[in-house]
Amino acid sequence: MYSYVLTAGVMGIDGFKVVVEADISKGLPGITIVGMPDAAIKESKDRIKAAITNSFLKYPVTKKIVINLSPADIKKDGSHYDLPIALSILSESIPFSEEKLKTTAFLGELSLDGKLKPVKATTALILGLVEEKEIKSVIIPASSEKEASMVPDIDIFLAEDLKQVVEYMQDKVELPKVKEVLTYEPIKPDKDFSDIKGSYQVKRAAQIAAAGFHNLMMIGPPGSGKTMIASRMNTIMPPLSENEYIEVSKIYSFLGEIPDEIILRNRPFRAPHHTISYASLIGGGSNANPGEVVLAHGGILFMDEFLNFDRRLIQGLRQPIEDREVTISRVNAKYTYPSGFMLVAATNPCPCGFLYSTDRECTCSEKKIDDYLQKASGPILDRIDIFVDTMSIKYEELTDNKKSELSSADLKETVEKAVAIQKERFKKLKINYNSQMNPKQIEKYCILDDGAKKLMETYYKTANLTARSYHRILKVARTIADMDEKEKITQAHVAEAINFRKVYSKYWDRN
Repeated sequence: MYSYVLTAGVMGIDGFKVVVEADISKGLPGITIVGMPDAAIKESKDRIKAAITNSFLKYPVTKKIVINLSPADIKKDGSHYDLPIALSILSESIPFSEEKLKTTAFLGELSLDGKLKPVKATTALILGLVEEKEIKSVIIPASSEKEASMVPDIDIFLAEDLKQVVEYMQDKVELPKVKEVLTYEPIKPDKDFSDIKGSYQVKRAAQIAAAGFHNLMMIGPPGSGKTMIASRMNTIMPPLSENEYIEVSKIYSFLGEIPDEIILRNRPFRAPHHTISYASLIGGGSNANPGEVVLAHGGILFMDEFLNFDRRLIQGLRQPIEDREVTISRVNAKYTYPSGFMLVAATNPCPCGFLYSTDRECTCSEKKIDDYLQKASGPILDRIDIFVDTMSIKYEELTDNKKSELSSADLKETVEKAVAIQKERFKKLKINYNSQMNPKQIEKYCILDDGAKKLMETYYKTANLTARSYHRILKVARTIADMDEKEKITQAHVAEAINFRKVYSKYWDRN
């Protein structure tokens, strides 16, 4: 007897429909699973048999059972195939609703007593079924409710065990339905920008970076507040958009569990140590796992001591920054992950850390300084929009209790206004932020007034800018204008953007 049950597989972080076909016939008793199953699926045979019998259901012990996972040319992995395989076997002896079989997909690992256990990549698996027109609903373990509640456009039902699913398929019981909840609850941070005394130019740079999703590099001596600024930047960023949220959820779901801050649509903040491996930062390994650049998608990748990272790691950032995705090739497949992160880099200006410092004298030779700074190649530096100096805080600033510092909430208000303007501007395009504009879009949306044009022309000629650097300045100026709610970019906006670029020249154009 032939039967089939619908489920899903996952390739990278993208789900796809899988049909579990079962042929139960006379022959040598046993079960064979084909269709490129991994070891976990092959080992599920005895687990599925025990779950069926311990649920007081009939297992065809005298029959030959062949299970095919279609499409057969894609590797299948994961324990979530337990439930659909069990149902395909049971359909030989139990009259299931034909309508439900045709329109329902099933996900769930079975314990030996028939209880349903949560599965990895629930969000990615369900999202892979949303666009399948014939699939109207999905049944998942009740313990996966939190993760599934954020998936739109499909009915999701919860079950505790195999017996409950079987009774539902016989129209004997109803299953509770997951309520879609796409909410935003701001982080209640223990860190706030008001904690930081002084550093007004650096705070301003961080605010502009957050408003336009611009890559930022902070350069300064040890103890000048670079890490304090970076660790507070996600407190001034707007919530993940619905599309960003879905992508980020798929990534973390693939790894096993979505953190609460992501469920509440707060942006990721990743801070890898400079000793990290290439596979851990960019992605790779035998299973083509996503790296930190992927885990930071939609949020911040903070690389402290940037120039202490291995040169190969710094070079490896080029593709993720430029393409906003990472592709990892393996023998049988290519895996593509989104990597639309905002790079926040912090570095000392030289090996001793005190180049241009007014507090201590630099002890490095010119060669040491050059060798240190050249760890960041031109192509990487060309992909950073904002450079800012961080200076040691003066005693007077540190002890001035009369001057109140702007809070994260104050800074965020302006950021959200600018982001709303960009959302409206780019609503028909495949980009969200000013930093993502291509040259044609820059030409269309970065309209300069006469004073701004004159200043930009003068600086372009005197600083010998590349076309890419020119465009970076315009994108930053566009964000500053959005923060001021101005349609045209003024001379003041361009001047501020140029000042950030001059910090780059201060270090990398010294000779």
